[in-house]
Amino acid sequence: MSIFEPAPSPWPGRMLSVLRIVMGLVFVTTGTMKVFNVPPLPAGMPPILLTSQMGIGGLLEVVGGTLIIIGLFTRPVSFVLAGEMAVAYFQFHFPQSFWPQVNMGIPAILDCFIFLYFVAAGAGVWSVDAMIARSRVRGPH
Repeated sequence: MSIFEPAPSPWPGRMLSVLRIVMGLVFVTTGTMKVFNVPPLPAGMPPILLTSQMGIGGLLEVVGGTLIIIGLFTRPVSFVLAGEMAVAYFQFHFPQSFWPQVNMGIPAILDCFIFLYFVAAGAGVWSVDAMIARSRVRGPH
């Protein structure tokens, strides 16, 4: 295999699944911090109300991240979460500075574009979405 050729099957689909699962796990813990205070919020930060914008974002992260982990409704959920991250970046980070390295917005940018990748690429072979697709191809027995 050459470094200039795409990886042979089945590795691209498997690695897409691994990326999706790890992204979902990291993302869900961002939400649990906001919703359940696990892991604890940074020292001095007040509790987040569920009805606040950050609370709603935390709920999106917990529910959406869980769906991303299992690979269910990956494309539409990823579209919503990419939008959440774009809003987070432009509302909270961008006003601090144009530069993502200065405004601490690199995670939001990366999250947004990884979710956009999932919108285009789907969930990968290790997902509920793939199981549903395979069962539709086989049809009822």
